[in-house]
Amino acid sequence: QVQLVESGGGLVQAGGSLRLSCAASERTFSSYAMGWFRQAPGKEREFVAAIKWSEGSTYYADSVKGRFTISRDNAKNAVYLQMNSLKPEDTAVYYCAAKRSAFSLISSKYAYSYWGQGTQVTVSS
Repeated sequence: QVQLVESGGGLVQAGGSLRLSCAASERTFSSYAMGWFRQAPGKEREFVAAIKWSEGSTYYADSVKGRFTISRDNAKNAVYLQMNSLKPEDTAVYYCAAKRSAFSLISSKYAYSYWGQGTQVTVSS
């Protein structure tokens, strides 16, 4: 079973940057892809970004394209989310998730089997 631990959240002013980290307990070959999702109060959990472990292909939600960058370190079993030009609407709890299979949509929260506990990101205006 994969255990995921996020870190790096915090309070930042609009226009600032944060880097989230996700440490996975299991060897990367057992997971097909890793994703970042976020959930704001009263809203559904939504897709932010994803990366395939093997070839490093990346995927982004339209709302974060050009501002966020997802990356991975296979040797450390770690995934990162660099967030630049942050906006107040980026405020949410950010979750790291592991997708075990190549099947189903990489942006669908239902395709991910394991989740971290989440880290709060607050962007002040």
